[in-house]
Amino acid sequence: MSMTNEIRTKMTDALKAGDKDTKQVYSAILNALTNKAKELLVTELSPEQEIEVIQKLVKQNKESIDTCPADRTGMLATLNFERNILLLYMPKQMDEAEIEAVIRGVLNDLGIETPTGKDKGRIMKSLMPLVKGKADGKLVNEVLARISQ
Repeated sequence: MSMTNEIRTKMTDALKAGDKDTKQVYSAILNALTNKAKELLVTELSPEQEIEVIQKLVKQNKESIDTCPADRTGMLATLNFERNILLLYMPKQMDEAEIEAVIRGVLNDLGIETPTGKDKGRIMKSLMPLVKGKADGKLVNEVLARISQ
């Protein structure tokens, strides 16, 4: 079952159970997936495209949480509830050790022993397809910078 169909089923289940908050979150996710499919002129998104949409929603949710005033506890609770549901559909994220292992493998493949600043573009070009969707680009950049020192 595709992620879109699973989300549609979860939304229907929440609606039947009378869980308005859960239904609203699943409805928003389904809306984002549907809009992306319409934008790409396809009837069904690929798993990679579905994950890209979820990643975008997670990023937007994180930005909303970061900019929300601390005294708005109701809004923060809603945003955190939404985040917990979104994270169910994200692939397992790589930790720093796993990212470093991938970076070292790319460096080995490229024949670079000690990376310098001018090698960064070439390294990132080879590295990002390997970690796309599995690691935060900012964290990948930080680990690469640490290795390059």
